[in-house]
Amino acid sequence: MLHSAIFCFREIEKAIDKLSRNHLRHIQAYDPHGGKDNERRLTGRHETSSIHDFSAGVANRGASIRIPRGCAEDKKGYLEDRRPASNCDPYSVTEVIVRTCILDE
Repeated sequence: MLHSAIFCFREIEKAIDKLSRNHLRHIQAYDPHGGKDNERRLTGRHETSSIHDFSAGVANRGASIRIPRGCAEDKKGYLEDRRPASNCDPYSVTEVIVRTCILDE
């Protein structure tokens, strides 16, 4: 049996709330230099969020967390965390997301 990564919208909202309360922790884990690479990238301009502020929105490419329009309309789906740097360690990113959203650490 295949398990889907599709969640009801209530669970997406809970995850966003948890992510918002751990913004700095995630910024530090999302690039190999503790957030220094993301300081240059996450300026709040050019379809990026500001490194200093957490935001979430439907179809908002300038938000920290983007919810695709179809997910909001269907009240199920997924979210996109747009903060990880391209040179991030995917294992570190996955670990901090799991610890925040699933393990409530």
